[in-house]
This record gives sequence, structure tokens and C-alpha cells, in this order.
Amino acid sequence: MTARRRLVRGLAAAALLGLTASCGSGGSGAGSAPESPSSLAPLHGHYAPDIDPTDFVHTVDNRYWPLPPGTGYHFVGVKVSTPQTDNELVLHRTKQIAGIACTVVRDTVSEHGLAVERTFDYYAQDKQGNVWYMGEDSLERHHGHMVKASDSWQTGVNGGKPGIIMPADPDPGDVYRQEYYPPGDALDQARVLGLDGSQTVPYGSFTHLLVTSERSPLEPQTEQKYYEAGVGEISERVVAGHHEEFKLVQITH
Repeated sequence: MTARRRLVRGLAAAALLGLTASCGSGGSGAGSAPESPSSLAPLHGHYAPDIDPTDFVHTVDNRYWPLPPGTGYHFVGVKVSTPQTDNELVLHRTKQIAGIACTVVRDTVSEHGLAVERTFDYYAQDKQGNVWYMGEDSLERHHGHMVKASDSWQTGVNGGKPGIIMPADPDPGDVYRQEYYPPGDALDQARVLGLDGSQTVPYGSFTHLLVTSERSPLEPQTEQKYYEAGVGEISERVVAGHHEEFKLVQITH
């Protein structure tokens, strides 16, 4: 997952065979309901997603995870007791993964003005409106140099499999994998807690937020995230484990 989210590593996603429905902001085709993320990206049983490039669209415009190229999402936060900033920029380029043109997001976490983590995250949206996490190239600062992290992965490489980062129509109780790369301990999973969250962050005050819980079966911590429709992520914080939280400050275009 993105650089600051390495506190919980990510589970993968699931079968895309037979996907129908139109593209758009998390909507489905006329007369059909989107398949649930729990069935698309199940947590249990043999995991073997069948990714068909024809099931994907070119634009990531899910209402809770919009990624217009050139948009920047800027957060401030703290990890344990160290202040951090997190700047995410949707790049004007794509990366081909498994035959799909994936949107590229550069995510840079800094401390005292110095980048300590930089991740290039790759996302793709299917025709139902689900946003899939297709892989990441992660760098971490060690001894003054940025080096590749062991949890970097891509769909189709060394057993890496994609996961759902944001469902088309999230409902309370939905559970799903977010990425799947056992060699790098990338095994995050998510649960939708509700659609009535509220948060006040530097960017503004919000109600009726989507609230999710994320964790990895390999780590003893749990994180909650809050999303505003039409905006994206508003805040996130660790609720079980070490102290860590981030809040949205600004969106730039």
C-alpha cells in the first residue's frame, strides 16, 4: 500500500470473470447490482483472481477514491512521536501491469523536510467501479540512501496478486483483500465499518463518511480510515498498536 500505510501490509483481490456494468463513479450497469467486494476479493480459500484487461476502464473516478491526473493530496500527521507530512500526487502517466494501464500515484512521506519513504502505487478501476490495487514500488531511507523495500510487488510477478483498495458500492460488513504478496508480507485486508462517520481535519469538517478498518494477519495493529464522497480520504489513524495518524490539509490541482 502507500508509503505511510506500511504499518499494515496488504491482502489481494479476486476473480474478475464475468464483470459487467458501466464505468463511472462506483456505479453499475442498468439492471445489475455490482458484485460485492467480499466475493470479488475473498479472504478465505484458494486465491486466484483472473484479471481480464477488457474488464477495466481508463479513468479512476470511484467517488471515494478519485484520482484525476495532476491532483495532489496533502496530509500532516505523526508516527509514534515524530511529526510527518505525506504528499500524494496522481501522475500524468500510466504503467502497464497485466495488460492494464494503471494510474500511478507517487506517495512521499517526510520527516523534518526529508523524504523517508517514497512509493509509486498502481491502481486500476474495473467496469463496476471497484478500484484495484495492482502493485507498488516502495523505497525507504537507510543510511542516507533510498533503497527498495522488500514489500514492493506487482500483479503477476513472483506470486503477486491484486486486491480491492476501494469497492464500487461499499456496504457495512463488507470484507475484502487489498493485496496479496506473501514473499513481502503484503497481506492487508479491510472491512467496511459504516457510512456515518464524522471527522474534523484541517481541510474541513465532514459527516456521513465511509469508515473502514484495515489490518494484516501478520501484524498486531489495526487502522481506521475515513473517506468523503467526491473528495477521497480525509484521515486515518491506528486504533490498536503504536500511535500514528494523518489528516488531510489540502488538495491541489
